[in-house]
Amino acid sequence: MPDLPSPEEVEAARTPAGGWKRDQLAAWGVAWPPPKGWKDELTERWKAARQDGAPPPLPSPAPADFAQETLDFG
Repeated sequence: MPDLPSPEEVEAARTPAGGWKRDQLAAWGVAWPPPKGWKDELTERWKAARQDGAPPPLPSPAPADFAQETLDFG
């Protein structure tokens, strides 16, 4: 099961061009190309997972060898 990002983590993962990378979306379980409403669906799934009273997970840092492309598929 993919890690569910918080809405803040989703926004923080934007590329400088304003989109998201394919591999990042895949890590969150989002199909490529991302369907309309994918951010809202992730937010709802994240909220549902938090209803059990567990605190939100801490953001995980990008791997040291992570190189981000600047493709914009908004």
